[in-house]
Amino acid sequence: MENRAVGAPVAAIKIVATGIALPGEKIVSSELDARLGKPQGYVERRSGIAWRYHAAHDASQAELAAGALHDALKAGALSPSSIDLLICASAIAVQALPCSAVHILKAAKMPAGVAGFDINSSCVSFISALEVAAGLLSTGAYRRIAIVSADIASRGIDWNHEESSLIFGDGAACAIVERGDGKSGILASLIEMYPDGSELCEIRAGGTRRNPRAGMNDSDFLFHMQGKPLFRYASSLIEDYFARLLKKSGLRLADIGTVVPHQASHLSLEHMRKRLRVPESALIDVYRHYGNQVAASIPTALHEAVISGRFTPEKPAMLIGTAAGLTLAGMVLLP
Repeated sequence: MENRAVGAPVAAIKIVATGIALPGEKIVSSELDARLGKPQGYVERRSGIAWRYHAAHDASQAELAAGALHDALKAGALSPSSIDLLICASAIAVQALPCSAVHILKAAKMPAGVAGFDINSSCVSFISALEVAAGLLSTGAYRRIAIVSADIASRGIDWNHEESSLIFGDGAACAIVERGDGKSGILASLIEMYPDGSELCEIRAGGTRRNPRAGMNDSDFLFHMQGKPLFRYASSLIEDYFARLLKKSGLRLADIGTVVPHQASHLSLEHMRKRLRVPESALIDVYRHYGNQVAASIPTALHEAVISGRFTPEKPAMLIGTAAGLTLAGMVLLP
């Protein structure tokens, strides 16, 4: 079957460099077996992860993000002074105020006066940020934008909840984007929210809902997931959503060269293979060696696609994921 002709992008944007950063502590699943009093091999079988990285309790999220930013600048041989906007696209903020973007700019020692703000749509924040960046580039307001996602998921792990505690890793990733020459860009993007799933995946504290005056307890600062209901709900929606995203792009799955999914769990990636029929040759799967890095997951997988030569001009790529909310987000773009 021949590939369908690819139409012109609806929004011009070019990813010119990517980078990642990882904290220092590599956590092998066998170490968690011993720590949690489980039989040898238990954690790897349950989680599908060989190892992941956890930050020290006093490590800085902003410094981790800055490491990814500098890695991308180095990869693209770009000057820090050429960045005129920084978007932090993370699920968890450094603190309530000010925004995380300014913490990252400070940690990265970027020039004073750079614009910045945060975007948070949980695990799919990077897709939301790319959509916003494309719109801003089209106006000419900015020439080169750095999008950084950094999450220290290990800070929110509830070790008494086995289902969620085994799957998370920490990390940061960055993509630097420009408007380009118009040949690359977004063919379609689609973000949908289903509020009936708002309590299936949450951290209740950190805002106005749970705090010292409204009332709270220590567990409100930890990650809570109703895994089976969440997976069932997301699974009931994702196939029709996937079809709508493809239809909006004017392409078939066979036309997509690379699929970059949120690395939510080994079950979610198997769903991509079996139910959505994404070929192994197209799927970027880094979950086994990183775990679920929350918002950093998609740009980390994108970086893997870039450095392995699987994100190439004129071959459409798809970014896709589910997130707390319940949120579904996807984007088809030409590199």
